[in-house]
Amino acid sequence: MQFNNLETERLLLKNIGPEDRAFIYKQFSDPVVSKYLYDAEPVVSMGDADDIIEMFLQPEIRTHHRWILIRKSDNVKIGTCGFHCWNVNTHEADVGYDLQEAYCGQGYMQEALNAIFAYAKEQMGLLKVTACISVENKGSIGLAKKLGFVRSGEQYNEVFRDQAYLHDKYVLML
Repeated sequence: MQFNNLETERLLLKNIGPEDRAFIYKQFSDPVVSKYLYDAEPVVSMGDADDIIEMFLQPEIRTHHRWILIRKSDNVKIGTCGFHCWNVNTHEADVGYDLQEAYCGQGYMQEALNAIFAYAKEQMGLLKVTACISVENKGSIGLAKKLGFVRSGEQYNEVFRDQAYLHDKYVLML
């Protein structure tokens, strides 16, 4: 499947690419952005950023995709969002997203996620999107609820830094 760039009222959602390495480094080395990402250590080098980009540029068929959120008013890259664990047989995928702290609470991520959910339904054939959110991440939980996600349970994620972290599972039917 060929993923398209998307556009909303205030944002351009651009497919991740090699030209985004400085942003990916900045984004995923930021301790605020990576605070609730319990599956990988924060980025510490440009090589780490290249590895993230390479993962999202794997040839088709792949189970994940990521867009960079660019604010149209000033062309500033402010976050990312996308899908992982895409199962074409069951028509479902997990969603992931992150936003720089300066842009939180302004509706940018809600706008971006509404756009990718519409795309997912129309172009990817998704019927269900799931989110696994740390119980401590109140902002993300609030966003998921605003978007119509329903809590479906809880789980401890795999051990990270010698600790298991409790996450709530949320489901959105498209």
